[in-house]
Amino acid sequence: MDQKLKILIVDDSELNREILTDILESQYDIIEAENGKMAVEILEKRLSEIVIVMLDLVMPEMDGIQVLTMMNEKGWINDVPVVMISSEASPSAMDKAYDLGITDYITRPFDTKTVQRRVMNTIALYSKQKKLIKIVAQQIYEREKINSMMINILSHIVEFRNGESGLHVIHIKTATSLLLSALSEKCPELKLDRDKINLISMASALHDIGKIVIPEHILNKPGRFTPEEFEIMKKHSAAGADILKEFNSNGNPLIEVAYEICRWHHERFDGRGYPDGLKGSEIPISAQVVAIADVYDALTSERCYKAAIPHEEALQMIADGKCGAFDPLLIDCLMSVADRLKEALSQNTISDTNWSSVQDMTEHILKNNDITISIPITR
Repeated sequence: MDQKLKILIVDDSELNREILTDILESQYDIIEAENGKMAVEILEKRLSEIVIVMLDLVMPEMDGIQVLTMMNEKGWINDVPVVMISSEASPSAMDKAYDLGITDYITRPFDTKTVQRRVMNTIALYSKQKKLIKIVAQQIYEREKINSMMINILSHIVEFRNGESGLHVIHIKTATSLLLSALSEKCPELKLDRDKINLISMASALHDIGKIVIPEHILNKPGRFTPEEFEIMKKHSAAGADILKEFNSNGNPLIEVAYEICRWHHERFDGRGYPDGLKGSEIPISAQVVAIADVYDALTSERCYKAAIPHEEALQMIADGKCGAFDPLLIDCLMSVADRLKEALSQNTISDTNWSSVQDMTEHILKNNDITISIPITR
């Protein structure tokens, strides 16, 4: 036998609770609360079991408006519908109740058919809404997964042309996420919530996309660049930004952030970076964070022109200003996540299914020499 759905009836009148129970108990399991305080305690423990709350407006200890306010503060109003029950509600009180998220309103004296129908309709409506939310959430997830894969493919093309394994992209994303999380705690005014951190971290994978225009003999040169070669290499930041600017006809937030990172991740806090010589707060925070993450990974990773530098030595070089000037606050963030960063990067691999797919597609594109950056290809 199927288990009945549970309804929470909240009313200080025992008679009213008995009447509603008589009307509904043949179809539902009834949970009773004689005041708002008791209702909140029940919701705290059994929210996931309850499919609807029938809430009286006027009650001792905690009235219906206070219960609704609490449900909003805790986010419960999004999980369970509320039907207000009262015969004494003023228009202003009902306006307030609707503002706080009630779904329906039933007046006393209760009509059996009306109560049964409205309860059933409210439960059905919420069930449909939850299914719709799941469908939309799945679509968003799939879209973001595709976006992430395409970004990784493009960034991997650059990495493989640069004679690297692709781990640099993963390292930058990991370091960027950790640094932004630390920065969000130190500077709440920056409003770096989880969505913004994820957006910047994903966009960071495109920081070197402009290297696609740099000749391979310069990208993979084992020794120092000549002044002329360095000037050519420096063009990659503006070139990457130009590619993304051409692509971003619809004002996509991800591409806007990636543009900032591409163009300005080689700027330095003292104004001695390139391509625009920005300094201090003129440099977007996204580009500043990726810049320090990029330098750290460049130091601690083996390259065709250098051996890897130990973690502690790399941190000291950054702190001492030997790799360019960074915001002291970001250096503090780097030091605060140093142990977690070292551990996280040691565990990064590209062996999981998603990265294997990225690598396979990247190798296919490279094998067919199809790496011209244009709008159709990036789409």
